[in-house]
Amino acid sequence: MTSTTTPTREATAGHDPANPSHRPVPGDWRELQPSPKDLALSALAWTTAGSWLMGWASVLTPLHLFVGPERKVVDKASRVFTRGMVAATFSTWKAWVHPDVRDDEQYIFAQNHINHFDFVTMYAATPHFKQGLELETHFRYPVYGQFMKSRGTIPVPADRENRLPAVREGMRRELEQGRSVLAFPEGTRTLNGRVGPFRKGVFVAARDIGAKVVPTAVCGMYEIMRKGSLLIRPFGDVRVYIDKPVDFAGVSDDELPAKIDEVRDAIVRRVDEYAQEKHGWEAQQ
Repeated sequence: MTSTTTPTREATAGHDPANPSHRPVPGDWRELQPSPKDLALSALAWTTAGSWLMGWASVLTPLHLFVGPERKVVDKASRVFTRGMVAATFSTWKAWVHPDVRDDEQYIFAQNHINHFDFVTMYAATPHFKQGLELETHFRYPVYGQFMKSRGTIPVPADRENRLPAVREGMRRELEQGRSVLAFPEGTRTLNGRVGPFRKGVFVAARDIGAKVVPTAVCGMYEIMRKGSLLIRPFGDVRVYIDKPVDFAGVSDDELPAKIDEVRDAIVRRVDEYAQEKHGWEAQQ
């Protein structure tokens, strides 16, 4: 990413640096104006990624419906699709996986929530088939909604009172059928590249069904695309870290907050290390 799109903390526009309450947190880049070069590169990336998405969605959707998304040949095709989506941003990609993550065991992967590339960014990092969670209202979206519904994505009700039972039973069903689950416990995409507070619903469900949760950190995607902007900034350095699983089986209500913190702290550490390396930002408090 060029210097025109990566401001220092002092250079972020629209804030009074003399007033601490007005200082943006590192990475809050919502007020930046893209340069003509940024716009041209974004158009190129959208053309590449959009073409790749439309082509593969037209192939994978019927395969999901008539063959099954978890079938080996279909899952291999899904991995080509997901890796290609990241490659369409002309970015490098690398994954690190903790040795305690077993290929023959199913998990709930808890990932930091960045942008619309989240699912495709981490999917190929491990050989597990991973089912997603999606607001059921998103299934109405053209192409994307049909695609996610066809692969059996767990629907999350709009009614908050019904969410936990629906998520718990959906996750239980997936794990019992030999499939893992990918969840985003922040519940919303980051506005500053850092890891936000975690909602406890996914972890309560994990405790209730006796599952292990794997801290999953995606770094470098915030620099490529972020909430509030459709601009894609290509040529990123994307890294995926799959850390040691945290067992939630048998965890009491009193123990639950510490277990959630254990998962979040592992993700925060990876994101902070990347932010320090790339931007010189201090560790998240």
